[in-house]
Amino acid sequence: MSVEELAKAMLEQQEKGAHNINLVTPTSYVYHIIEAIALAKSKGLDIPIIYNTNGYETVETIDLLKGYIDVYLPDLKYYSDIVATKCSKVNHYFENATQAIKRMYEQVGTPILNEEGIIQKGVIIRHLVLPNHILNTKHILKWIKENMPQDIWVSVMAQYFPTYQAKEIEGINRKLTKKEYKEVENYLYSLGLPNGYIQELGTHEEEYVPEF
Repeated sequence: MSVEELAKAMLEQQEKGAHNINLVTPTSYVYHIIEAIALAKSKGLDIPIIYNTNGYETVETIDLLKGYIDVYLPDLKYYSDIVATKCSKVNHYFENATQAIKRMYEQVGTPILNEEGIIQKGVIIRHLVLPNHILNTKHILKWIKENMPQDIWVSVMAQYFPTYQAKEIEGINRKLTKKEYKEVENYLYSLGLPNGYIQELGTHEEEYVPEF
């Protein structure tokens, strides 16, 4: 899509009643997205723009997005570089992601919801719990508690299941157990984080994956 086509698509979604424009894994198109948002806003776009990211961002990228993004939905996946390298083949994930998330919060703050409970502005940090990596999750949640404002919103997700090459990687080639889920749940409550969500342990996540 061209910048003009993207702006037109945003406006079309607004006309259809969309609650927001949700940009998923958008980092490599940031410059084009900024142009498209500016163009769409000049033509009447006024619903929230969501930046839905894996968290592996630079502060410089987040600075570019200031004033264009209303809601940030960053993942905070890995505390350990060893785990980040094994699972996503990235270096210095935690260092980059935490600095970016801090800058996101500086820009848009804690979530603001409308009368229907739909987010209009703010940051929600997401964390997907991995099997055999409960300590990774505890480190992540502890960092959030100790380094982010107390009104930060957190979404702890238990929907992990192995697919594609993950099925062959020892340690993450299965779903969470009930025992692992309960340990994370208890730890989360012990931290006293007041805002957020914890996902129920599911059984049928595979059904939602398209037949690529």
